[in-house]
Amino acid sequence: MIDLHCHILPGIDDGPETMDEALELARMVVARGITHSVVTPHIQPGTWDNDRRIIQKTYEQFREALAQAGIALKLGMAAEVRVCGEIMPLFMQQQLPFLGEWEGSRVMLLELPHGGIPVGTDKLVQWLIQRDVLPMIAHPERNKAIMRDLDKIEPFVDMGCLFQVTAGSLAGQFGGQAQDRAQAIIEEGWATILASDAHNRQHRPPNLDEGRAAAVRFLGEEVAQELVYDAPLKLVSRVFA
Repeated sequence: MIDLHCHILPGIDDGPETMDEALELARMVVARGITHSVVTPHIQPGTWDNDRRIIQKTYEQFREALAQAGIALKLGMAAEVRVCGEIMPLFMQQQLPFLGEWEGSRVMLLELPHGGIPVGTDKLVQWLIQRDVLPMIAHPERNKAIMRDLDKIEPFVDMGCLFQVTAGSLAGQFGGQAQDRAQAIIEEGWATILASDAHNRQHRPPNLDEGRAAAVRFLGEEVAQELVYDAPLKLVSRVFA
């Protein structure tokens, strides 16, 4: 499986604090059947003040540590970018790492605040699309506005956004409402990928395997394979070429 949303770099956001913890988490990633991971630390100015330069430095250190530890995990680098006014200047400064490419456009993993959808988010999405950047909305099924009303997702569907559903949501680990929304988003054909959004071994593990199993139960083997391998590979084929 290929995991395109995880927080396994050490000391850079709310993932593992130390390199040893990160390596233990990476061992669990591999044990769960994930062969390729794109690390996506938070970029959220004022909370997680990361940018391409900071992420790149930690990423290179982690790649070296993986090799020294003999952990067979292929690694790529991106970021989970929170909707905020700083996106535009960071983009112009080329400090936002992209997830991959989709039909000729660069893809940015874009996070909505959990509590709702900020006014003007549609304008930001349009601004990015005009610059050949296609947002992939991270875990829409866990956004409270979308949990209350699935129709709230439709403007982003209409603009052509991609969507990443969390494996744990589909497996029921974020509650019944998030599970229902995850299933509905996939059934509507809006979901592009499943991803773990892993943060740690205990409470937010890299359980892409459990999400895949749930997808098989709800939607069949073909859909599950598309969500955890075929579509992710299409997105990052150049990263892992």
